[in-house]
Amino acid sequence: MRRPCANLKRPGSDAVTARLNWPSLLLGVFALLFDRGHKFIQLDVLGGVVGGPVPLLPIIDYTYVENTGVSYNLFSELPVWALAGLAAVAVAGMLVWWWRSADPLVRTGLMLIIGGALSNAIDRMVYGGVADFFRLHWGDMSFFVFNIADVAISAGVVLLAADVLGFGRPKSS
Repeated sequence: MRRPCANLKRPGSDAVTARLNWPSLLLGVFALLFDRGHKFIQLDVLGGVVGGPVPLLPIIDYTYVENTGVSYNLFSELPVWALAGLAAVAVAGMLVWWWRSADPLVRTGLMLIIGGALSNAIDRMVYGGVADFFRLHWGDMSFFVFNIADVAISAGVVLLAADVLGFGRPKSS
């Protein structure tokens, strides 16, 4: 009686494992979970920011603002399902880009954007808008209010811009 070899693998399984790029995946999951954890503790456990803005730094206050649109409340008149649909299309496109890319800088940037975008999309479904907490200001001029997911998205965009500018690539001689 023949025993099957224990070390036989499915065709292509090494290629799939290599394509997963675990460090970028883990960073995207971390961005998602860190933002979700912060919002859960702040909104569901503590019940929000009580007593108005809390100064953290001379230019950053801790507060609570619900953003029902996209960046700077754009498209706030659209229903939640439409914004969720736009987010789903964007995330699907970035996942395809991530899967096809071999560059670690691009893959890391995309996963940071995906993790942040998914967390903000969850906000829309759970709270009806995105929960933002950190207000950037200079004196009385307020620039924007953001959250941890927005920081992850911004960091991902910076990494993609760095790739476009050629950072992280070997110098050609």
